[in-house]
Formats: sequence, structure tokens, C-alpha cells
Amino acid sequence: MAHKFHAAPSKCGLLATRMNLSYACVLASYAVVFLPKAPMAAAQAKEPGGYDNSHPRLQQVKLTGVGARASAAHLNGFESFPMFAAAVIMANAAHVDVTMINRLAIAHVAFRCLYNVVYLANIAAVRTIVWGAAAGAGIWLMILAILAT
Repeated sequence: MAHKFHAAPSKCGLLATRMNLSYACVLASYAVVFLPKAPMAAAQAKEPGGYDNSHPRLQQVKLTGVGARASAAHLNGFESFPMFAAAVIMANAAHVDVTMINRLAIAHVAFRCLYNVVYLANIAAVRTIVWGAAAGAGIWLMILAILAT
């Protein structure tokens, strides 16, 4: 049974809409994985010989400073994405309330954006908290799916 779109305006804005935004959040979450790629590529371009398009991954492991942090944030995004995508699928398949799915999916994307910012800024303690919040949103979606079945 698919969630239905209700055209009536929400009393609490976007986060309380009956329109299912979670699949769009999966796409957004995947796009967020690539945000650190720009500062990483810029750091690679500053390396001797410029950006090595023949062996970019070998060059990436040699980066330091913000370039290394951008590379790590980029890779961490790939690590977090599958769990979030699975959580969204689980929650929708279990018919969890769409408002709750939306809130947690949007929170995940927002926390992943913030994660990239604090990682690049080298604010390690905040980065860990933000990572936990993003992971927590996905885990909570999974728990809701389990409880709904």
C-alpha cells in the first residue's frame, strides 16, 4: 500500500506534510556524499603535478590537512548511505507514519550536510556528535519499521 499525497496544506509546514519526501531524501543523501569532493579535488590540484586524473585515489591517500579531511568525509558518506537507504525502504515497506519518516529522513540529510562542514573545519568532537545524530535518524527509522511489523 503506497502512501497517498494529501493536497491539504499542512498546519506545521514541510515536516508535517503527508507527501512522502523520504525517497527524495535518499537521492539528496547520495548527492551529499559528493559535496566534499570539491575541496578534495582542489587540494589534489595544488599537489605537485596538479590533479592526477590517471591515479586520483593514489593521490588522495597522500593528501594532508583539509584535503585529507575532505577525502575522509567523502568516503564516510559512502559508508553511511547504504544504511540510510535501507532504513527508508524498511520504514516505507512497514507503513511507518509518513510524517515521522519525513522528519527522520530530512534530519539525516541535514546532519550529513553539517557533518561535512564540521569535518572540513576539523571540529572533531562536534563531528562525532553529528555523525551519531545522522546515524541515529537511520537507526530510528529501522526500529520504527521493526515495531510496525
